[in-house]
Amino acid sequence: MKSHAVVFTGPNAVSFQAIESPEPGPEDLVIELHHSWISNGTEGSFLRGERLSGDVAWRPGDPAPFPMVAGYQKVGRVLQVGADVQGFARGDWVFASMSKVLGMFDNQFAGHVSPSVCHQGAVQRLPEGANPLAFSGLVLTQVGFNCGSRSAIAPGQTAVVMGDGLVGQWAGQTLAQRGAKVVMIGRHRERLRRFEPYGLTRLGGQDHGVAAVQALGLGPVQVLVETVGDATVLQRYLPLMARGGHMVIAGFYRPSGEVNLQESLQAFRNHEISFDLASGATRARLEETMAWVADGRLDTLGLLTHRLPVEDAALAWQHIATQRDSVLGVVLDWPASRNS
Repeated sequence: MKSHAVVFTGPNAVSFQAIESPEPGPEDLVIELHHSWISNGTEGSFLRGERLSGDVAWRPGDPAPFPMVAGYQKVGRVLQVGADVQGFARGDWVFASMSKVLGMFDNQFAGHVSPSVCHQGAVQRLPEGANPLAFSGLVLTQVGFNCGSRSAIAPGQTAVVMGDGLVGQWAGQTLAQRGAKVVMIGRHRERLRRFEPYGLTRLGGQDHGVAAVQALGLGPVQVLVETVGDATVLQRYLPLMARGGHMVIAGFYRPSGEVNLQESLQAFRNHEISFDLASGATRARLEETMAWVADGRLDTLGLLTHRLPVEDAALAWQHIATQRDSVLGVVLDWPASRNS
């Protein structure tokens, strides 16, 4: 089946081109895309050749992970329903994650491709009457929701979110909705400004904002959410943590040698710190996240800074690579969206 897709053809090389998708099976749906949301961090890591798949880092000696169809989140309308598919009909507005493609380094995990051939387990109906654009980044929104909902926290307790990217933004929104006093530490004034309705913001320096958080006088930190992939943040914030506090670790950590867990964890044990390692998505979390977006508890459209025609995908990646202070949410609009 003929499709078009955003293809990473090599390190830092992006092409919008025709590709082949497999013929749909009885448990598949065919979806015509309207919008697909770029995951700046994860997809950027793939574009640089740093990952093989998911959270598996590339190591010397591994094959180059190209060509690959980027992405993992999009919305559109159902064109075709397989014979064994239940709960969907032609014309339904849906969210979809992974698609199947042909001729790529990995043919099972593709996002920015239309028409998309998706297993029914990767597809969810959108709420009736909802703005499809708001749900086009649902997997990433769910990662932030996951980070912000894991920890036991009482209203008025302090939470620190390290990172002003999309995952940090949605983690902070979730914690704020749960009543926490949230402090976001980031490096980009424009991104931090978008979080101001939900909590306090501070620029992080070499100490990752530790001194700034101390100066606020909010009391011990009950929850720390680390989204930037810097494990030294955990050590730096340990003296500020409440006894029995909680750390959520959501960054992508490149290989850096052996880790002595006994030595590393003893200091955290002395503070009775608990950890969650947040990764991936589950259908239940996607459904709950969708409900939070639908009723306004999570804002997605307010984090959208750039919308470009999918034919300009290479330009979108130039924006992401060179204008990091102003770029946050980036959506690709597909031809179908211009005719609806």
